[in-house]
Amino acid sequence: MDIQPIAGALGAEISGVDLRDPISPALAAQLRAAFLQHKVIFLRRQPLTPQQFLRFAEAFGTPIEYPFVKGIEGFPMIIEVKKLEHEKVNFGGVWHSDTTYLQEPPLGSMLLSREVPPYGGDTLFANQELAYERLSDTMKQVLAPLVGISSSAKADVSKTREDRIKSDGKEGKPSEYRAEHPIVRTHPETGRKSLYVNEAHTSGIVGMTDAESAPLLQFLFAHQVRPEFTCRFRWDADCIAFWDNRCAMHNPVNDYHGYKRLMHRITLQGTRPV
Repeated sequence: MDIQPIAGALGAEISGVDLRDPISPALAAQLRAAFLQHKVIFLRRQPLTPQQFLRFAEAFGTPIEYPFVKGIEGFPMIIEVKKLEHEKVNFGGVWHSDTTYLQEPPLGSMLLSREVPPYGGDTLFANQELAYERLSDTMKQVLAPLVGISSSAKADVSKTREDRIKSDGKEGKPSEYRAEHPIVRTHPETGRKSLYVNEAHTSGIVGMTDAESAPLLQFLFAHQVRPEFTCRFRWDADCIAFWDNRCAMHNPVNDYHGYKRLMHRITLQGTRPV
């Protein structure tokens, strides 16, 4: 197995692994170590069946269902993340960490590319441990006791789900999910601190008015995606990206109008942030 970092902030491509084969405990341990170190790992040339993709996910945690979209036939834990040729808005096309509006947000998420456009459709990732480390000591003290409010109904992200909910939406889902989590969380495996707000879902700060919280949140939203905290991945078909939602954000770039982009996604169960 070869591990090649793709940027200074985060991200590494891993080669020499064929995930169609059974995943041994030793291989799973190596991949998890790379995942924890680099925040997001990429594996190319992985033409997996849904069953093989699910088996890979289960080596790292417990797959869970996505709240708003049904899974593919026979595999409720695998959803389609897609933008069709006639659509203009891409699914989740804003900086975010997945489903922070849940009481127990996910450990991580993984995408397997099924069909990619001839150009465009890259995904950006941002290291939130590094974003936290680069704050001043005074700002860290200000943020330490604060709790953010996450909502699934913020307009900028809810509109990115509209096409998928129309085609693949679940019946009987709540109109909104809300949760409160520390603005600075501690990683349960590494013990490192990271920023845990995001433009897509963080709607306020507990104990503050909107007028009071908005300037602070807007500063954090801009700070946490500074170029030096990011990496960019260009997809081919049959690639896997597996990222740590506890300390990394992502943003799929919407620059391929007129072409189809189809991914399969699995989300892994997490724990309540502290």
